[in-house]
Amino acid sequence: MSLLEVKGINKRFGGLKALDNVNIQVEENTIHAIIGPNGAGKSTLLNCLVGKLEPDEGSVTFNGSSLLNLSPHKINQLGVVRVFQTPEIFGDLTIMENVVIPALAAHDGSFSLNFWNRTSSRKEVMDEAEDLLRDMNLIDQREMVASSMSRGDKRRLELAMCLIQHPKLLLLDEPTAGMARADTNNTIDLLKRIGQERNITKVIIEHDMHVVFSLAEKVSVMAQGTVIVEGKPDEIKGDERVQEAYLGGAHL
Repeated sequence: MSLLEVKGINKRFGGLKALDNVNIQVEENTIHAIIGPNGAGKSTLLNCLVGKLEPDEGSVTFNGSSLLNLSPHKINQLGVVRVFQTPEIFGDLTIMENVVIPALAAHDGSFSLNFWNRTSSRKEVMDEAEDLLRDMNLIDQREMVASSMSRGDKRRLELAMCLIQHPKLLLLDEPTAGMARADTNNTIDLLKRIGQERNITKVIIEHDMHVVFSLAEKVSVMAQGTVIVEGKPDEIKGDERVQEAYLGGAHL
């Protein structure tokens, strides 16, 4: 069953056609990677999915509902959560405070003091935040100011901030960018574990082919604003169109 359907998406910026008839179907409870060279349109497509950009033509349907003309926080409330290329955390707050805040904001798209004042709700949020930090191996650092964390730990914190919102679809924009190989492998293991423990569909935009081929069940390859080929990782590896468009003819 398709959880996310992108049909005939076009987007122009003046005379530049950034997206050209993009069609992608993401099956429920799978990991779907979108790859391509710089300028292929990946980030533009992602911004169309989360309400930061409105496509000129086409449709975006999530779980049977259109995402077009919805504000980003409304899309978030439907269960679509984005993990940014650069971790989006509150650097001046503690790790625990960072995880708690999205749970409050997800309630109605803003901070709800009445929600926080309910003792039962407060305890549930704190308990879940601690469980998530334990899963991310961050529980012993929960009182640390977030700005002092390593990049890998910031990425794990951001994932906890996303998971406490109970997403159905997690959009990950280069989740291992700038990481050392050890942190990259830890992130791969973490994303695999999330997939096993939670019913979350994931779409990953990534340049690191090690990450893509370690995680993805299906890959869509974009070039010049459109999808040029789609298939399983093993099929993508040997496709000459991919090698030419993505790596200038070099083998993946």
